[in-house]
Amino acid sequence: MIKKHYEFSFWLRVTHWVRAIAIIILTASGFYIAYPFIAPAHNGGEPVNFLNALFRSWHIIFGFLLIAVTIGKFYLFFFDKQSHIERASFKDFINPMVWIKQIKYYLLIGKHPHGKGVYNPLQFMAYVGVYISIIVISLTGLILYIHVYHEGMGGFLYEILRPIEVLLGGLAWVRELHHIAMWIFIIFLPVHIYLAIFNSVYGKSGAMDSIFSGYRWIKKNEK
Repeated sequence: MIKKHYEFSFWLRVTHWVRAIAIIILTASGFYIAYPFIAPAHNGGEPVNFLNALFRSWHIIFGFLLIAVTIGKFYLFFFDKQSHIERASFKDFINPMVWIKQIKYYLLIGKHPHGKGVYNPLQFMAYVGVYISIIVISLTGLILYIHVYHEGMGGFLYEILRPIEVLLGGLAWVRELHHIAMWIFIIFLPVHIYLAIFNSVYGKSGAMDSIFSGYRWIKKNEK
């Protein structure tokens, strides 16, 4: 016998999909800013389309959106009642027996362990790495932002972020760290999608469906 289990709250699902869309758009626009691979059409030789400025504006908009939704996600993780299942995943992360069972499951030689939280140890470790990367890419992105926009938000953040820029080794290193963090997302995304589909198909519990509807199916005797 199985029953429907409410796993992911509405706001957790919203932050997940907004973050995913923002990362995809930031990656595409970031590649263009680093190497403009699309030539705008010219009217009489006059540069009136400003395609680079358009890509940069979208990059900035979704960059601030990523920062905002990440702050919201941190709030949910620490204070949201429904997110206690995420916090409980830390107990599985530090449990070596759960690690062994999870690796056996991925090698198709064991059953899926019934952890205390919603994420298995590998997922939890991957998400911690991703959020560290988000912090790095957001911080370095803001440092790059203040060197282009000197008024408003840029002017306010300039004196705050300049010491961090120096600690990171200067503007060239800040840009390099920004690119490295982007590649972490590029590597993580296909792996994340593959493992989500693997768990959903092989586990037969609607694990992937839960990020859309919030619900998955569990056995009644499953804790």
